[in-house]
Amino acid sequence: MSNPIPTEPPADTPVTDRAGILLVDDMEENLLALEAVLASLNVPLVRARSGEEAIRALRRERFALVLLDVRMPGMDGFDTAAGIKRLDQAKDVPIIFLTGSDLDSGFTFRGYARGAADFIPKPFDPWVLRAKATVFLELHRKNRQLEALLARDHVQLAEMAHRLSAIGSLLGEPGGDIGADGDGDGGDANTLRGPGELAALRGHVAGLDNILRELRRGRSPQP
Repeated sequence: MSNPIPTEPPADTPVTDRAGILLVDDMEENLLALEAVLASLNVPLVRARSGEEAIRALRRERFALVLLDVRMPGMDGFDTAAGIKRLDQAKDVPIIFLTGSDLDSGFTFRGYARGAADFIPKPFDPWVLRAKATVFLELHRKNRQLEALLARDHVQLAEMAHRLSAIGSLLGEPGGDIGADGDGDGGDANTLRGPGELAALRGHVAGLDNILRELRRGRSPQP
């Protein structure tokens, strides 16, 4: 009994997280075959018929994976991979080389030296191709989630710093004409001026408490 072919991402994954797969091959029939196999993954599939076209596509948009044919006229797969790794916005995108069946150790070494994450021989097994693509799509989705968490934490830490600074300002302002003991001598520098400043202080402390609770829970604070 055959195993079901995995599909990824789940249907409830936000569209913004569905980074595409770049398909790079100079042969129309190969591109059609790749599209047919990967269509069920429900992510954008973008074509490139040459290495130059692939690099232009990677400059325009973000991809979760590149499927790259090795044997192409002009700029071959190895040169294309090297060019991809020189792009700041694409240097971390995993590349799977699509190769002929005559793969040898020297060929493999050259591919990994150019930044290959994996190799799939032609003719490829549809289940293997989809399974490997699913792994890299999931990895990209997890990386995006991590980036979002780090960005959220940065915002929350900045908010904490702002509130701490505001608290310091409130506590550091002079107490005015009426001192803490009510004798009119100017008071302690750490005396709040009145109910308004006390309410502001309490608000900042409550805000800090909320941020800390949300950081512990691992979700963004509610407005």
